[in-house]
Amino acid sequence: MRQTRPLNVHATTLPCAPEGSIRQSFQDSLVLDHLNLAKSIAARYSAHTHDLDDVRQVAYMGLIKASRGYDESRGVSFPAYAAPTIAGEVKRYLRDHCWVVRPPRTIQDVRRQVLARTEELTQALQRTPSPEEVADDLRLDPCQVREALMAGTSKRPDSLDAPASEGRDGLQGSLSAFGCPTDRLEDVLALRNAIRGLSPEDRHLLYRRYYREETQSTIAEALGVSQMQVSRKLSRILVALQRQLLDDEAHLKDGTAP
Repeated sequence: MRQTRPLNVHATTLPCAPEGSIRQSFQDSLVLDHLNLAKSIAARYSAHTHDLDDVRQVAYMGLIKASRGYDESRGVSFPAYAAPTIAGEVKRYLRDHCWVVRPPRTIQDVRRQVLARTEELTQALQRTPSPEEVADDLRLDPCQVREALMAGTSKRPDSLDAPASEGRDGLQGSLSAFGCPTDRLEDVLALRNAIRGLSPEDRHLLYRRYYREETQSTIAEALGVSQMQVSRKLSRILVALQRQLLDDEAHLKDGTAP
């Protein structure tokens, strides 16, 4: 009769999932179950919809980072643990990558407070709060709140190639259009520099005549001189300014310093 060998249970290898795979599955589950948390934090810190996709990706990376460091045995819920990590990643991204013109740190900090509190007040009031209401709630000056909100334009300034709105020229067209406020900007700046080289008395005379638009007789009476003296002095100043501007233009054409 054929005898069978006893089965060695301890020597039998049973199929089981590697520990690393279990940990990875646990992390994946945390990430998938809390995507809305990351989306909410991204929306809170993104003031512009065209920034939201980038900020959301950073929030997802923060969520993955939190899932890797989470320890359930410490008794802290995952959302409570993950939220500061996600917010920190988003803040660093916004601080380091999203400012074309970087405002002072104090304005950036106030801006983050204002955006977060505005979202909370919007939910409580069922409408968008005014800057004054946000300022009163945060105990800030309304000017600080407005400045913080305006600082958002430093992240993505409007392009000169942006399409024009109805009935208006685009930014590029307005900058190059004849007769626009910036058309003679270079001349105005050159004149301003030339005026700075005048004496205080001459600058005061120009101020009264061409800024306050006082008549020569009014200026003469105020200064205790004759109208003819005022007229001659103004003529002398204007000739000196014209000569200075012509000299500066000649130096620019020659490429030499004045």
